[in-house]
Amino acid sequence: MNKMFEFILQPWPWYVAGPLIGLTVPTLLLIGNKSFGISSSLRHICAACMPAGITFFKYDWKKEIWNLVFVAGVFLGGIIATRFLENPGSFTLSEATIADLKMLGITDFSGLMPADLFSIDALFSLKGFVFFIIGGFLVGFGTRYAGGCTSGHAIMGLSNLQLPSLIATCCFMVGGLIMTHLILPYIFKLV
Repeated sequence: MNKMFEFILQPWPWYVAGPLIGLTVPTLLLIGNKSFGISSSLRHICAACMPAGITFFKYDWKKEIWNLVFVAGVFLGGIIATRFLENPGSFTLSEATIADLKMLGITDFSGLMPADLFSIDALFSLKGFVFFIIGGFLVGFGTRYAGGCTSGHAIMGLSNLQLPSLIATCCFMVGGLIMTHLILPYIFKLV
């Protein structure tokens, strides 16, 4: 197998992937003073598809078409990566993570995502309703309330030294820790 192709198939270390992600910020700023973020694409789609009288959607969304192309590229890249660039090695989790997940009732680690949470049966259960419907609403609401998503604030906002992005990123981290260690175990016990 070609060495370059083997390199692409392997998981990239943080010191390669991190700077590549970081270079998107100056690239976007240089090619047109654009801001990186994924959550704004939903607003652009709604503005394009539902030209109602809602003030929030009254703007020239065509100037932001690059963002929709970027999101489509992320989606297409994910499809290409999972279909053609699958890592030949097995996916491994640390023993501590497996032990923590087993305490929460997650026992199937046969795929990339635990089947106990990400299967058709789980989707149409109380657990699926809590995680996907309520959780999805909270993520969407939080994204709008914080004025952007984690990628927008943590990558773009912090690199531009924006205080609101620093506050938002700190709140994302604290909220994630509280959810993971204090709230999530109780949710798993209830559903």
